[in-house]
Amino acid sequence: MVDIDYYEILEVNRNATLEEIKKAYRKLALKYHPDRNPGDKEAEERFKLINEAYQILSDKEKRAMYDRYGKSGLEGSSGFEQRSYEDIMDFFESVFGESFGFSSRRRDEKYPLDLTIDLEISFNEALFGTQKEITYHYKAPCQACQGTGAKDGKLSTCPECHGRGQIYFRQAFMTFSQTCPKCNGRGEVALEKCPECKGKGFKLEEETITINIPEGIESQTRLRVQAKGNLSPSGLRGDLYINIHVKEDEHFVRYNDDIYMEVPIFFTKALLGESIKIPTPRGERELKLKVGTKDGEKFLFKGEGFRNLHTGRRGDLIVQVKLIFPTKLTAQQRELIEKLQESFGMETQKEEKKISSLFEKVKNWLKKEKKGG
Repeated sequence: MVDIDYYEILEVNRNATLEEIKKAYRKLALKYHPDRNPGDKEAEERFKLINEAYQILSDKEKRAMYDRYGKSGLEGSSGFEQRSYEDIMDFFESVFGESFGFSSRRRDEKYPLDLTIDLEISFNEALFGTQKEITYHYKAPCQACQGTGAKDGKLSTCPECHGRGQIYFRQAFMTFSQTCPKCNGRGEVALEKCPECKGKGFKLEEETITINIPEGIESQTRLRVQAKGNLSPSGLRGDLYINIHVKEDEHFVRYNDDIYMEVPIFFTKALLGESIKIPTPRGERELKLKVGTKDGEKFLFKGEGFRNLHTGRRGDLIVQVKLIFPTKLTAQQRELIEKLQESFGMETQKEEKKISSLFEKVKNWLKKEKKGG
C-alpha cells in the first residue's frame, strides 16, 4: 500500500498550524472545485484528495494517528472512512457555506453519482484474498433528452422557485431556504416527459469489472473503485462502492484476526496423549495432545489466522478439543475399562474421597438449615 502524504496534498509542512491548514484548504478547494473545472476528472480527484486531507489534518486525534502510522493506521477505524462525492460536497459547504455560489449537486445531475452495491464472498476468499468479476448496472444520461427527462430536452424555468433551485420563507426575524420540491433544486422543469426514459433522465447500462479482494478482508468493509459509478450528463462519473459480506463457514469461526475451530477427539487418544493430523484452513497440521487432555482444552497455532489489513500481521488459529465418548459398550470393552480403572488404584480412591467429602459438606449445610428453620 502506498501512503498518501496529506501535508504534500495541502502544500503545507508537517508543523503547520490549524490556521495554516485551513487557509491552504480554502485556497486549493476553491481552485479545484468541480464547478470551476467541469468535466475535468483530474481536478475532481484532486478536489476529493484535498477534502480527505483536510478532514484528517484538521482533527487533532486523526492527525496524531496519521503522523504516527500514516493513512494505513486510519483506514477501517472510527477515525477514517472513505466518503462519497455527495458527502465531500456537503463537507465543503459545511466549512465555507454557500457564499461561493457552489451547490452540493450540479444542476444537470438528476441522481447521485456515487453508486453502492453488495458483494458476498466465501470465508476462504476472505482469508486468502481473491479476484472477482462483477457485473452491475449504473445510471447513464438518456441520449434522447440529454439527461433532462424532458421531451427533446426542452425545459422551462421552474415556476415555483423562478430558476433559483431554492425556495425561501421567513419565520419571525429569520429567513430559511430549502431545495425547491418541484424541480428538486435544478431550477428548470420539463414541459413534457421524455418518452424514452419516462422523464427519469437516465437509462441503466451494464458493466463488468474485475476487482481485487485483499487477503484478510472483513465483513462490512467497503471497497472503492474510482470512476465506476453513475455517469452525469456533463461526463462526470462517480465512484463505485462495494460493501463486502463474508459468508459464515461450517467449521471455522473468525474473531478479529483469529480463527477458531473445534476438533472431535476420541477419549482414548486424549488419555494417551497421541498426535493426530487435523485439516486447517491453511492445510493439514499436526495436533500434539498431552496425556490427559481435557474436554474443551485449547491449542494455539501462531500465525495461522487472518492477515490484518493495516498491520500485515496474521492472527492465530485456536483449536478446541471436544472429547467423544462411546454411548454403548460391549461386555469385552466394559471388562477392559474396569481393569483399566482398577490399574489406577490410588488415583480412583482419591476421587472417591473427594466425592465423599463433598457429600459430607452438603449434609452439614442441610443440618444447619434445619436448625435455623
